Amino acid sequence: MIAAVLKERFPGETRVALVPTNVPQLAKVGVEVLVESGAGEAAGFPDAQYADKGATIVEDLAAAMAAQVILKVRAAGMDADDGADVFGELRPEHVVIGSCDPLGQPFAIKEWATSDSTLFSLEMIPRITRAQSMDVLSSQATIAGYRAVLLGAMELPKMFPMMMTAAGTLKAARVLVIGAGVAGLQAIATARKLGAIVQAYDLRPACREQVESLGGKFVELDIESSTSEDQGGYAKAMDEAFYRRQRELLADVVATNDIVVTTAAIPGRKSPLLVTADAVRRMVPGSVIIDLASERGGNCALTQADKRVIDSGVLLLGPTNIAAGVANHASQMLGNNGVKFL
Repeated sequence: MIAAVLKERFPGETRVALVPTNVPQLAKVGVEVLVESGAGEAAGFPDAQYADKGATIVEDLAAAMAAQVILKVRAAGMDADDGADVFGELRPEHVVIGSCDPLGQPFAIKEWATSDSTLFSLEMIPRITRAQSMDVLSSQATIAGYRAVLLGAMELPKMFPMMMTAAGTLKAARVLVIGAGVAGLQAIATARKLGAIVQAYDLRPACREQVESLGGKFVELDIESSTSEDQGGYAKAMDEAFYRRQRELLADVVATNDIVVTTAAIPGRKSPLLVTADAVRRMVPGSVIIDLASERGGNCALTQADKRVIDSGVLLLGPTNIAAGVANHASQMLGNNGVKFL
């Protein structure tokens, strides 16, 4: 079997689907690896590193598509506007493995289906024990939660830890994380390591133990539901009356924090609105909101995807591909996910 690693063509995508250390792992099970020249360069993996591990470097896309298995970070719906050249090379014998967003971009999936190739969307991996090593949603959410807190720390005009100095005592920054999934838990852990006082909210009461184990304080609102979690462990979509009451109660909590990281996303659905414009305007000027759900509309009413917005002195950031900012380690995790699946 021959597998090919393609160069990503989506603007700003610096990750790569396979890293050099993955090449010998595949060789052990009889898989030969082709790498399109320059595929790993943006992530810190030059062609020479792949070649040293036994991969064959090919100069262009057409040569890479001689493989049976195609490994990508973004495929189909995740690369809907920029993957036309890859789509044009697809044949029925191709097996494409990557993130494809079939729920969010069903028309792109329908178009790819006309190629008669086989498409595996790794973000649809079920949340079961034996699939954890292949779960790209979890691996990249870990990166996203870490990176979000660092972005907030760089933008906040305060330091995170409490400091007692000869020049006076500096209070610790206060961080609120909304959504205690993988990204949220990593955000809590990172903020605590930096010395912040951390609160976290999730509509799933079962998350309390995980939040507290990381040193955060679990925020309770008087609207919790025992049916707020689906069988896969993700938060379920609730009705509008629930979200309205949730927004009202959350506004009081948001107003007391310096940084808010929102992570609440529902696969294939618009992100729930959790932070209103009024809640933002109650925050102290200089505060920062990092909305990790901005790709599907955002958890904050004022968020704009991939733009810096300042309202009433509060900075709002809505990165849609935040994991690409840590492309080296993000690619290592993606590569391990892909190898395990393959």
